[in-house]
Amino acid sequence: MKRTKILIAVLLFFQLMLRGQQQETVGKSPWGPQDQIGTLNMMTEASKLQVLSKISSGKTYDLSVEYFVGMPSFHSLGDPGYQYWLTHTPHGTIVDNPNGLGEEMNRKVSYTGDAISLYTHMGTHIDALNHFGLDGKIWNGFTPEEYLGNKGWKKTGAETIPPIIARGVLLDVADAKGPLPKNYHITSQDLQLTLKKQGIKLKSGDVVLIRTGQAEFYEDASHYLDNYPGIGLEAVKWLVEEQGIMLLGADNLSFEAFPPEREDNWVPVHTYLLAEKGVMFIEQLSLEELSKDEVYEFAFIAASLKLRGASGSPMRPLAIPFNTKK
Repeated sequence: MKRTKILIAVLLFFQLMLRGQQQETVGKSPWGPQDQIGTLNMMTEASKLQVLSKISSGKTYDLSVEYFVGMPSFHSLGDPGYQYWLTHTPHGTIVDNPNGLGEEMNRKVSYTGDAISLYTHMGTHIDALNHFGLDGKIWNGFTPEEYLGNKGWKKTGAETIPPIIARGVLLDVADAKGPLPKNYHITSQDLQLTLKKQGIKLKSGDVVLIRTGQAEFYEDASHYLDNYPGIGLEAVKWLVEEQGIMLLGADNLSFEAFPPEREDNWVPVHTYLLAEKGVMFIEQLSLEELSKDEVYEFAFIAASLKLRGASGSPMRPLAIPFNTKK
């Protein structure tokens, strides 16, 4: 009898878990059926002006990484790596005379030109809401059958992402807890510990940037890509549902940690944020200087390239502290 009760309890437990894992569904926007930017609707002219009015110095932190041949990438998934090539060189222009102006002019006027090729999710970039979906739909119920053409999405493409000005908060988890283990899933308790140590509180509409410490290894692609720590699903839900954050970011390759916490979804944090909640996020940030100077609260200012229909776009975020340390 006792074994039977235990068996029934175990079966009920797994049934509840299965039901919980089946609750993922694409979210409908509270900003209307045509909304394409999700929680970025929380920004207003007044909120942006309030943030800018708190800037007390001209010191600026560049939160983006450099692009270079051999940089970390998603090549293991079949995506192309970063490529750079010269299209014009000073000596080549003398030899080829492409402008038809002759050797004398081309010796006098040096000409260098170049080109790049990159995956839109390389380096510091923002994920658009069409990047991941659930059951054939993306945020707000848009479907590829109706809105995905040969040249990209007609809805929620990177061109719709507005310039972002908001209060930024650095959660330096790697400092609060010490070096994070490989594949570590950051919890809400970790975030609360970090907030307490830093002496700040989150506010609705914040941009929250999480430092795992992984950016320290960005120049070494094999180390940077190797079983990196990231945020867990429970922590993300705490940030979105209880703290009302507007935008997230982190210094690792793919924001969330692997292996995933759900057996039925290989990127549960991505789909929860993008497809269910309409929350975009930034990956591969450079947060080391902010950490070094203990800058935890700042004006976050960023804009991405307006790549029509794209699922993500390179971004160059800036942080300008509200208060200068003495």
